[in-house]
Amino acid sequence: MPENSSSNRPPRPSRPTRDHQTDLGGILGRSSETAHDGFMGIEVEQDEVTSEERQRVKRRSRNAVTSAVLVFAVALVMVVAIISPRLGWFERKDYSGEGNGTTVTFTIAEGSSNIGIANSLEEQGIIANAGRFLEVYSETTSDQFFQPGEYELQKEMSSSAALNELLNLDEANTNYVAVSRTWRMDETFDALAKGTGISAGEFESLGNSPDVFGIPSNFPTIEGFLYPGEYRFAKDATAEEILQTMVDQTKEQLEADGVTGDDRIFHVLTVASILEFEGIEKDYAPIAGAIENRLNNPDGETSGYLQSDATVAYGLGIKSYHISDEQKADSSNKYNTFYYKGLPEGPIGSPGEAAIKAAANPEKNDYYFWVTVDLFTGETLFAETYEEHLANVEIYDEFCANNKNVCQ
Repeated sequence: MPENSSSNRPPRPSRPTRDHQTDLGGILGRSSETAHDGFMGIEVEQDEVTSEERQRVKRRSRNAVTSAVLVFAVALVMVVAIISPRLGWFERKDYSGEGNGTTVTFTIAEGSSNIGIANSLEEQGIIANAGRFLEVYSETTSDQFFQPGEYELQKEMSSSAALNELLNLDEANTNYVAVSRTWRMDETFDALAKGTGISAGEFESLGNSPDVFGIPSNFPTIEGFLYPGEYRFAKDATAEEILQTMVDQTKEQLEADGVTGDDRIFHVLTVASILEFEGIEKDYAPIAGAIENRLNNPDGETSGYLQSDATVAYGLGIKSYHISDEQKADSSNKYNTFYYKGLPEGPIGSPGEAAIKAAANPEKNDYYFWVTVDLFTGETLFAETYEEHLANVEIYDEFCANNKNVCQ
């Protein structure tokens, strides 16, 4: 390069003095003392922000975010409130249980459609949702049909509970059998056969094997354990299951009355079965007391003989209020309490709750004799001596003279 070439260069502009610098700090409202050389030599300034200013900025930011969230939430609630009824959101689909106790008479008119019935149920507050009701109906009982009529329902029933009442599902899916307190074993078997379609012979065969049902060995048959009452047996229940249900009912009643032990159970059930035939319910306890007096006092006027016409009739397989002297002398009849002292071979029927309670807790009295003098009302007279008893028997004879068709 030629010498002194620098003399040919244009003069280099001199760097302005600090007094001539653009006072960015002044323009921005900041102190110029904080300026420094930045990237590529550009003059920049260091902001001086106090902690108080920073907190104010943060608070403003948080408040802004919170306000935005609240606005969004309010908007969301408004949207849900508008569209949820249309979409069915949050709608109760079903109640639970049998109802709240408030009775409603619900009417199904002739020609009512399933949808119409469901809507009416919902409108009356019986069910929560007509659609759900129809779903349950379709899933479980669509082969059953609603019958016109009036039904006693409750408010706030589950769909299943309402259907159960309207369609009588308890009866539709079960076999109904009613057993009387004065029925003997064979009569009960006939009723069970008629109600269930199972042969009476199958019940009879099982009835002669009491051990199958956990009955004490001193019972000759299942007689005495066929608890009377109304039953609804499942349609697929077997003969053994049906009889076990009845036996268990008797066992529960015995337990409730504190009757335990094989001998005690035999005594109570046998006496209770006699009570069912010897008087009406209000006289069970005093008759039970008289029976105990006879059994416990072999030296008394009755010499330990029970002398019950009902037991003799049972052993003969007949039903009669009159037992002949010849029948009373029949030693082949193990139920002949005129011939044999003490209790008969076993129960003579199916005692219910009242008779079992009376037999378990007999009335303490001095009676040895009793006779029903009016077969219409069941009026029974008691006596402590045989002489008194004969006077009562005359009253009975007079009743029979006036009602010959009854005293047979």
